[in-house]
Amino acid sequence: MQRRTRVIGGVLAAAGLAACAPWTAQAAPPGVKTVTATLFERPFSQVAEACTDRLGPAGYGYVEVSPATEHIQGGQWWTSYQPVSYRIAGRLGDRTAFKKMVDACHAAGVKVIADAVVNHMAAGSGTGTGGTAYTKYGYPGLYGDRDFHPCRKGISDYHDRGNVQTCELVGLADLDTGSDHVRNAVAGYLDDLRSLGVDGFRVDAAKHLAADDLAAVKSKMKDPGFWVQEVVYGEGEAVRPEEYTGTGDVDEFRYGTHLKAAFQSGNLASLKSVADGKLSGDRARTFVDNWDTERNGSTLTYKDGASYLLANVFMLASPYGSPNVHSGYAWTDKDAGPPAGTDGWTDTHTKREITGMVGFRNAVGSAPLSDWWDDGGGALAFAREGKGFVALNNGDTALDRTFATSLPAGTYCDVTRAAPDACDGHTVTVGDDGTARITVPAKSAVALHVRG
Repeated sequence: MQRRTRVIGGVLAAAGLAACAPWTAQAAPPGVKTVTATLFERPFSQVAEACTDRLGPAGYGYVEVSPATEHIQGGQWWTSYQPVSYRIAGRLGDRTAFKKMVDACHAAGVKVIADAVVNHMAAGSGTGTGGTAYTKYGYPGLYGDRDFHPCRKGISDYHDRGNVQTCELVGLADLDTGSDHVRNAVAGYLDDLRSLGVDGFRVDAAKHLAADDLAAVKSKMKDPGFWVQEVVYGEGEAVRPEEYTGTGDVDEFRYGTHLKAAFQSGNLASLKSVADGKLSGDRARTFVDNWDTERNGSTLTYKDGASYLLANVFMLASPYGSPNVHSGYAWTDKDAGPPAGTDGWTDTHTKREITGMVGFRNAVGSAPLSDWWDDGGGALAFAREGKGFVALNNGDTALDRTFATSLPAGTYCDVTRAAPDACDGHTVTVGDDGTARITVPAKSAVALHVRG
């Protein structure tokens, strides 16, 4: 689904002695392993393999998967966001494949977040991917005309709350979530996914549902699990992200735009105040990009190469919010759907820089940020007090200096070039005074952390 979004403007990691401390921010899904990987439009069978082979071993705590509902036919990615029933019968796999995926991910120590489309149903009429015949406002055995808001026109004024939350997002049939029938149906759909082992939900287009309606749906569920909600910030708009923090956590879109501005302007020093003017860190889910923002240009994307990876390194090293790594596929046509096979995916979640920093995040836990340094331009460094240290160089020449790392004396392993238990000489030495002479290559980073 395409939706309106306001546009705002070689890593080293170390093995040491301390034990891993849990991350305490409420925004993080429960548990010590708090990083989510979103495998956008990946078939459920491939997600199962990724959990087993990549996500579990790397230390990811969660995987987010694209909508499991039956949807309209078509090759475009956004067809997944036009449901025609709540059956699991879409292009990503059937109910059996979904259950096998959940079980495989759990066996690998990875929990599952399901992307849930509950604001609307499909536009138009036809036959869905699972064989369901539908018309707009008519979805057999589920919803009829009276279950939709009477505003049967597109959203036209984001300064008008009623227009945003009762009219139609890009022409999609807008559910009347003030209705008990609709609330019960949505709660039943989410409960069914929970019965298959899903641990939580990303609520798509939450901005277009009243926060009270979402709270009512959640109250009807047997056990709602972890929730994160998509609420795109817009300057001066009627609906604000803060309204939804009582229902769950919220995707912080301003974070990604801030990172883009910092990396493209050459002013990484601005990231010292990355939390300012945004949601409280205990309710914010952070991301460098997602499938919408990489297409509308509001954030960095995989096409930005080294700067994109460095932005992800910063996100995973910084204590603000709960990080979500977006891993999609290469595209030139913004509407293009996912690859048919195993080629064409960006595989961001598997990059050595990223998996090394997932381990970093798990190791530093709730350690506070300290020892900030920047050069006023394209380089910065900071510590996670006593547990980790990171330096980023987005410049075109190498950075060589002595840094205060806050770490105990010792030899630390470059886990973005080698695993901690197979360091192969990629080491950095921290002295008794906690300092280390480090060369950070151009368009690269250095990150050291104690070993849990």
